[in-house]
Amino acid sequence: MKIGVRVHDFGKSDAKTLAAKAKAIGFDGVQLVLNKAIVGETGLPGTLSQEKANNYKEAFAAEGLEIFMLGAYFNPVHSNKELVHTNIEKFKEHLKYMQDFNGHFVGSETGSYNDDKWTYNPLNRTEKAFKEVARIFGDLANYAKTVNGRIALEGAFGHCMFEPKALKRLVDTIDNGSVFYTVDIYNYLAYSNYQNYKEIFEDCLSLFKGKIVIFHLKDFVVENESLKQCAIGKGLIDYKYLLTRIKETNPNAYLIFEGSKPEDMQESFNFVKNILQEGE
Repeated sequence: MKIGVRVHDFGKSDAKTLAAKAKAIGFDGVQLVLNKAIVGETGLPGTLSQEKANNYKEAFAAEGLEIFMLGAYFNPVHSNKELVHTNIEKFKEHLKYMQDFNGHFVGSETGSYNDDKWTYNPLNRTEKAFKEVARIFGDLANYAKTVNGRIALEGAFGHCMFEPKALKRLVDTIDNGSVFYTVDIYNYLAYSNYQNYKEIFEDCLSLFKGKIVIFHLKDFVVENESLKQCAIGKGLIDYKYLLTRIKETNPNAYLIFEGSKPEDMQESFNFVKNILQEGE
């Protein structure tokens, strides 16, 4: 299986430097969020071109790295509708040039009525929220189809698609062959349900069967009745179980470290790699 990293977790720099850092750890590819990773990039619509996309592709390919996902995450239910429109255009531009990056997917989560906080709001779990998210991502799915783009959508406990079956309903509603799933088990967890993470993970595997393309890898501990992310292999997630199930059910999916600290990455990478190699 191929293992990647959200490359701006190394900090903001130029593509060549970030590619070298990812390669030094041993990663096979990256999740690239231009405005967070690359100095001088704003991420605004109108700033991408075929030439620029090719340049970034070549910078990472020079280190043997693929671009597994272009991150164009945005909040479709943000109260600032001008911002929503801008981010829709940004997402479309990423889809348009996805192939020029040699990128495999353009990714987003599903937003929250708490605007920039991306946290729980009771409105997130309403039919109104579902319809608005479906309207916006349905339009993006239609656009993706015209440019041979592929969308990877991700749910989270505090977002509009707050549980696996809600995200399944969304994708079933809008899919035209261009919409897939990112699974981040940590995102679905809260203090109220974290002990059931294996059950929730199995729900994802069952509900999303055949369309999971990315797994985000994280780990966590519990402090003061809240979840705190920690280095992969140092927390409560049973990674032998998790990675075994991924190998059994989605062996071609990309594994992407997200939110890891640079100083933890080598040890965590070795930990994951060793589990994957067991029994081979």
